[in-house]
Amino acid sequence: MTIAVLFFIIFFILKKGLPVLSFKFLTTNPGEMGKTGGIFSTIIGTIALTVTAVLIAAPLGIGSAIYLTEYTRENWVTRVIRFGAECLAGIPSIIFGLFGFILFVTKLKFGWSILSGSLTLAFMILPTLIRTSEEAIRAVPYVYREVSYSLGSTKWQTVTKVVLPSAMPGIVTGIILSVGRSIGETASVIFTAGSALRLPTSIFSSSRTMSVHFYILAREGISMSNAYGTAAILILAILAVNLVTYAIMHRFMRKYC
Repeated sequence: MTIAVLFFIIFFILKKGLPVLSFKFLTTNPGEMGKTGGIFSTIIGTIALTVTAVLIAAPLGIGSAIYLTEYTRENWVTRVIRFGAECLAGIPSIIFGLFGFILFVTKLKFGWSILSGSLTLAFMILPTLIRTSEEAIRAVPYVYREVSYSLGSTKWQTVTKVVLPSAMPGIVTGIILSVGRSIGETASVIFTAGSALRLPTSIFSSSRTMSVHFYILAREGISMSNAYGTAAILILAILAVNLVTYAIMHRFMRKYC
């Protein structure tokens, strides 16, 4: 029943939004607060925010997972790290937004910018990256490690040449889940990245993501047609990300499994 409702909502949004989509809509900046023009600047803002957040969070998340699974035994340190990750996973996004606003926008004086938004998103997606990467690494059979050690490999060589390639499908899944959450996030981004309609020129520029743009257009009743067009692009983008993820996972599984 839930799946049927979800498909109905997606179908309704695509039906309303697809007629709006055109080359001009995708390649022009919004005008008159979004009433006219397209969504080019919001697409660039979404990509910049998401890519920067993943680049910040992925090394920390994967590195933490490697430490928890390969370089330490179960002790108070690992329990603290896991407890912290679980606490982060349960915090509402609006709280992350307020935290990012106070720390990055106000205290560190980054202002409403892509950097502030990306750092906030990095904290949000970090638990997902840690848990998915940890489970993927634990799923690698221990015999792979034993064979690597018997051939004279060091711990680091075993981790980088044997364990990580075998765990890559699960790690990539965690990264893509994080990308999907970052693309669709609204509450935390509007407090930290701002909602400027101009094209961002650096990570210190304020920018409006597609999800924030859709929210503002729909909430203020500025242009429902452009709102549905933006929502359609969001749905198609997430669908494309999932298809790419499936292709990458299938390739890695054929190579290492």
